Order: sequence, then structure tokens, then C-alpha cells
Amino acid sequence: MNTVTSPPDITDEVEENFAKGRQNSGRLVIDWYRPVEVDAMVTLTGVALLVNLFLLPIELLRGGDGALLHGLEIAGLVWLWTAARSLSRGLMRTTIPILAAGICFIPTILSLRLATLVQAGSGSGGSGLTVWDLWSAGWVVIPAGLAFFAFSSRAVVAWSTGTLSMAGSEAGLARNSRIRPLIERAASHAGLLHAATFVLIPAVWILDVAVSPGNALGGNIGDAFSTEHFTKVLGGDSFWIWLRNSIAVSLGTTFVGLALAVPAGYAFSRFKFRGRDAAMYSFLLVQMFPGVIILVPYFLVMKSLGLLNTWAGLILAYSVTALPLCVWMLKGFFDTVPRELEEAALLDGCNQAQVFRKVILPLSLPAVAVTALFSFLAAWNEFLLALTFNTSNDMYTLPVGLASMISATGQAWGDFAAASLLVSLPVAALFIVFQRFLIQGLSAGGVKG
Repeated sequence: MNTVTSPPDITDEVEENFAKGRQNSGRLVIDWYRPVEVDAMVTLTGVALLVNLFLLPIELLRGGDGALLHGLEIAGLVWLWTAARSLSRGLMRTTIPILAAGICFIPTILSLRLATLVQAGSGSGGSGLTVWDLWSAGWVVIPAGLAFFAFSSRAVVAWSTGTLSMAGSEAGLARNSRIRPLIERAASHAGLLHAATFVLIPAVWILDVAVSPGNALGGNIGDAFSTEHFTKVLGGDSFWIWLRNSIAVSLGTTFVGLALAVPAGYAFSRFKFRGRDAAMYSFLLVQMFPGVIILVPYFLVMKSLGLLNTWAGLILAYSVTALPLCVWMLKGFFDTVPRELEEAALLDGCNQAQVFRKVILPLSLPAVAVTALFSFLAAWNEFLLALTFNTSNDMYTLPVGLASMISATGQAWGDFAAASLLVSLPVAALFIVFQRFLIQGLSAGGVKG
């Protein structure tokens, strides 16, 4: 009896081939496209890990259980960073990175609770959480929180599981191009905010000491306000005497230094003469030695010339000290000025002095302004030579006068902070006024040609 063989059932084979095709398509999508959030979280968790490794020695010095909890935070960040890297390579799904991000919160919450309990036990009151505690915890909570939400988003989950279609990956690439500039801008602002904060913390602290009554360095910022220190400093005669001396010495140093450095820099840039290279290298050699080495010879010279307790002595010393740097800066700028301009001026009938005065010097105003600013600031902030050459309070400059406020018998920290802020105002004003010249002068001498 003949049996009829039924045709093979191809439904299972079609479904199997379709599943393999979908799997291969998902693998292709993972290799071809990656959400920008994944790369951003890999970078963020890596930076957070480095920051917390830097904070670990500080926590060890503080002692207590905080160092142990901080070690657990680092371990959680290591796990989170490793999982994020594996996810970015398509080696795992989002389950483990999400779990690692959630676990990072546990030691941070415990450390914050510990800080609160320690503060309450000391009887000082308050919340017990300092700015340092909150900032340190932020470098764990914020990266972990962002990673938790990023890895649990629909786009990342669909991409990691391979269920994202080719059309979806194309839409994801367009989404990456929109989101990536926002993430880069946010990262740049966060880095600049940290840099500005570290710069402003000492300034805010000094301002708080200056406007707080008494002479205490501690206390909470902004807990009291008083202008007694500014009134005392500005109402006395000593500050105005120190200010007069500093202005006279700084301006004199600037003019004398420029009168020597400008022609010297032009000569080294344009003319070939015997000993030129040796002189330039000797300028660099002088800058290698600290100023304290020449302190005793300077003092003997000033004493023999009768220039102790005089403006002229300080101007002469400061001008000679700043001369090598000024000459090198101006030479670098003069090298960038085309020689054809000088040759054209010579053909028009100008002599060498007229070429320098009418052609080179007007073009060199940005570099001259920068050199003048550095000369002024060097004389304005110098302390050691002013302390050595001046023994009278009537000849003190501002740095020496400020140092006299802090002695072994008494420390007028409030007056010192107020005077420091007043001394810094001219420097800040000069940088604001000369900002355009600073950019032009510093960039112009950096490239030759």
C-alpha cells in the first residue's frame, strides 16, 4: 500500500530564519550605532572615579568611618565604570549597569548620615553637612543618578537588547547629532564652574574675614557684617604712605624697564653683533637662580651708593631684575614684524631711528603694553627686596606694610584681609583695561613668521 508523504512544514524553518535575521540585524545595529548617552556615562563615571581616588587620602586624614564608606563609594564607581564600558562595547545589557548605579547611592547616603550624627554629637548644632561633604557626595550621587536614568531610558534599552530596527538606529544617529553638543556644552560649563569655584574660594574667604567684626579666621561665611576694618585701614596714614611708595616705585620701574628693554629687544631682533647669542643665553641663565642669591650683593651695592630707604634704589633693583624677561618678550614680538616694512621706510628716506620710532614702535604697542603690565606687577608685588632695602615705615611698600600687620605679638587678620582686597583692586583693574593688549601681545610673539 502506497503511503502519501505530506510536504514538509516550513513554518518553523521560516520563523527560525527570521529570528536569526533579526538577531543579526540587532547585532549590526549595535556595532553601527551607539547612543551618545552611553559614551557620555563612560566618560563621566571615569572622571568621577578619578576625583574620588584623589579625595580618598583626604578622607583618610580626616579619620573615622568616613574613609571606609568612601572606599565603598570608589568600589561602586569602579563597578559602574566597568559595566558602562562593557555596555558601550555591546557585551552586556543595561541590567547590571543600572544595578551598579543604584548600589553607588548606599555608601553615599550612609556617609552623609554619619556626618550628620557626628555634628549632632559634638553639640554644635546645624545640619552637620559641610560644603565639603555635599561636594564630595555629589561626585558619586550625580554620576550614578545620571547613569541610572541614562541606562534605563528606552533608547538605550532597545539598543542594548538588539531590538532596535535599522530605521530606529538612523533616527538615533540624528538624535546623537542633536544631543552631543548639549552634553559637551554641559561638561565644559561644569569644568569651568569647578575651576572658577576653586579660584573664588580664597577670595570669598578673605572677603568674609574683611567684612566680619573681630580678627577671627573661622566662623560661618556671611554670619556677620561690619566695615570697621576698611574704615581703620583707609582712615590711617600708614596705608596711604605704603600706597604712595608702591605707585612711585612701580611706575618708575615700568618706565625705566621699558626704556632699557624696548631698544635692547629691537637690537637683539634686528642686528647681528659679537656676543649677541651669549648675551641672550646669559639672560636665560640669570632667570634660573632665585632672587635670594643676589640679595646680599644688592644690599652691599645699594649701601655703598647710598640708595637704601629710597625709591631710586628699588626702581634700579626692580628694573634690572625684570629686564631679562622683558627683553625676551619684546624680541619675540619684534621677530614677527616683517623686515620689508623697514626696508620700505628706508627707501622713503627714513633713517634707522625714524624707522624704529615711526614704523616698528606703533606696531609693537600690544607687546609694549604687556611688557609694561608685567613690569608694573613685578614691582607692585615684590616683597623680599623691599623688605631688605627699606628699614623705615615711611618707605615701606604695600607688600611689606601688609606683612607688618601680622607680628609675633598680634595678628590683625581683619585689617590684613581688608588691606589685601584694596591692594588687589588696581591689579584687577589693570588686567581688565589691558585685556585686549594681553591677548594680542601674548599671541603675537608666540609664532614667528
